[in-house]
Parts: sequence; structure tokens; C-alpha cells
Amino acid sequence: MHRGLYAAASAMIVQESMHDVVANNLANVSSSGFRRRIPVNKSFPEVLMDRIEKKSEDGEIKLVAPPFQLGLKGKFLIGDLSLANVISETYMSTEFGGLQVTDNPFDAAIVGDGYFAVQDGAGNTYYTRSGHFQKNEEGQLATHDGMLVLGDGGPVEVGDAVSFTITETGNIIADGQLVDVLQVFTFENPTYLRQVGRTALAVTEDSGEPVPVEEIRLEPGALEMSNVNVVEEMVRMVEAHRAYESASKVLMTHDELTGKLITSFGGTN
Repeated sequence: MHRGLYAAASAMIVQESMHDVVANNLANVSSSGFRRRIPVNKSFPEVLMDRIEKKSEDGEIKLVAPPFQLGLKGKFLIGDLSLANVISETYMSTEFGGLQVTDNPFDAAIVGDGYFAVQDGAGNTYYTRSGHFQKNEEGQLATHDGMLVLGDGGPVEVGDAVSFTITETGNIIADGQLVDVLQVFTFENPTYLRQVGRTALAVTEDSGEPVPVEEIRLEPGALEMSNVNVVEEMVRMVEAHRAYESASKVLMTHDELTGKLITSFGGTN
């Protein structure tokens, strides 16, 4: 089997993944607090590859047809593949997205570094830059995705308050009374936070543990918009599409050459 087939297929997989990342960025261009993801490609001088075929019935090591390689449970060695390209990871851009004034008392944008803490129905804690909040049916402060906003005392309880205010320091005032203080955290490497849903982010080993912000700075009645540049993302999408087409043509060329080789030398005299 020509290794060029594997190289072309690898390139197609990379471009498909890049297209998915760009599509996700464009889909969230209007999501407050969303920060775009950037794919990272790595090219290895040599990559040891193998192929996976149908497992043998006994699942043991078996001898296959020429060139007589040993395969374990349907996995067979191909060999070194020079200059293979793969997507190793995606990371989050931490560029500020700009403010949009809404004059909504439930909205608040973080000024500087930091992330609001939110909690899903299963009790898992996530983090978000989106301060687009609302009061749910239980009288709790929640995101528009249904996650509860966390304060120093846990989920923020607003109750049946008529008036509501979020101050510049994160204090939550309901009917003139201080009911809680919003929790805001920073991370050592926030670019490695994992995206969960639209704007929620999960802690990873590379991001580090959350560290509480001592001096909270908010912009009440405003939202941080996404930092997605539509023109830039469209250019990246076109580039990924063209690269995918080029790799697919290489794949078809190798396939045609293989067919001609079989036709020319596969017959018997």
C-alpha cells in the first residue's frame, strides 16, 4: 500500500477538524462571553503508523499474507510516515471581546481577567465570561443555559425581590439588601480551559486550579461580546476547504496509480 494514501488521508482529517473548529467559532459569534478556539497542528519528522483490520476470531497474534507481518487483534504495522501532520490540540484565545451596553440589571461584564463560577444540575462547577444572567422560577440567579450562578454562599438566591442590582465589586443587592457576592476566579493558563456547551468552560490539568480574584471589577448593565472575527474565520474556513480538496485529489491520484499498477502487474502469463 502506498504511504501517500495515509499521508493524504491524514491531511484530510486535519482540515476537517480545522473546519469544525472554525464552524464552532462562527456559530457562537453572537454568544456573549464566548472566546474563539484556535487549532494547533504539529508536524512530526516521523510517525510510526499502523492500520486496524477485522479482528481474528481468537483475537490472538497471527501471521498474515506477504510481507508477513505480525498483527495483534487486527492491528498491523505500516511503518514510518515522514512529515505527517496532525491536530494536537485546540486552545482558547483570551483576547477581550469588547463591551455592549444593555442596561439590564441582570447583566454584568468582567473588567480584566477572571471567570464567573456556575453550576449545572449535577453539581459540577464550570466557569464562564458571560455575565448574561436571569432569575429562574426558583428565585435563583442563573445563566440562560440554565446553570446556577455561584456566590460566596453557593447558588445566588434572589427570591421574589422586586429590585435587583449587581455592583462594580460583585455585590448582589436585592430589594436594597446585600444577599451575596459573585465568585470570580482566574487561572494560571486559561487558554487550556475546555469548552463545555456554548460559553461554559471546564478546568483541565494544563489550565491549573481556579484562584479567587481578590478585587473584583465588573461593568454592570453590560456584556462582553465574543472575540470572534468573522472575516478572519471565513478566511480560515476557505483555506481549510481548499486544503481538504487538494489532499483529496492527492488521495484519488494515488488510488488511480495503485489501480493501474494492479492492472499492469496483477495478471498472470
